[in-house]
Formats: sequence, C-alpha cells, structure tokens
Amino acid sequence: MKTKFFLKFALMIAAALLALTAFSYGQAGTDVKKAADDTGKATDTAAKKTGHATKTAAVKTGKATGTAAKDTGKATKTAAKDTGKATEKGAEKTGDATKTAAKDTGKGVKKGAEKTADTVK
Repeated sequence: MKTKFFLKFALMIAAALLALTAFSYGQAGTDVKKAADDTGKATDTAAKKTGHATKTAAVKTGKATGTAAKDTGKATKTAAKDTGKATEKGAEKTGDATKTAAKDTGKGVKKGAEKTADTVK
C-alpha cells in the first residue's frame, strides 16, 4: 500500500512540476512578446523622430542654398559692372593713346615730307 501511495504521490509531484514548467514557458513567452512590442514601439518612435529631423535638415539646407544663390548672383552682377567699367576706362585710354600716336606720326610724316621737299628743291 505504501508503494501505491508513493507512486501516486510521485505522479502528482511530476504532474505539478510539468504544470509549473508549462506555466513558466507560457510566462516567458508573454515576457518575450511584451519585450518585442516595446522594441517595436521604440523603433517606430525613433523612425518618426529621424524622419522629422531629416525633413527639418532638408528645409534648412534648401533655405541656405537659396540664400547662397542670391548672394552669388549679387556678387556676379557687381563683378560684371566693375569689369564693364574697367573695360570702358581701358578702351578710353587706348583710344587716347592711339589718337596721340596718330598725331605724333602725322607730325613726323609732315616734317619728313617738308625735309624731302626742301632737299628736292
């Protein structure tokens, strides 16, 4: 009789241990699922924040590019005006020098012609 009681007691202990093991695995599965859900939420939040930061950076980059383009345009316009003025002054000086050279050449030719005429007489 002791053997039957001991056998029944051992079977009850084994059943209780199996039930406890199944419950433990079930709890572990729940914990893993909860951790996965938390990770998913954190990933979603991080993705939204990254997207927002990227959008903000793109807008700021666009504004900076526009400002730089305007500044470059203004500088190019100013440089073109300055170049035009310098070219005009250079052309005037070249014209003046050419006029003076032509006068000097004319005077030299006239003197040479007069000397030639005197010599021929």
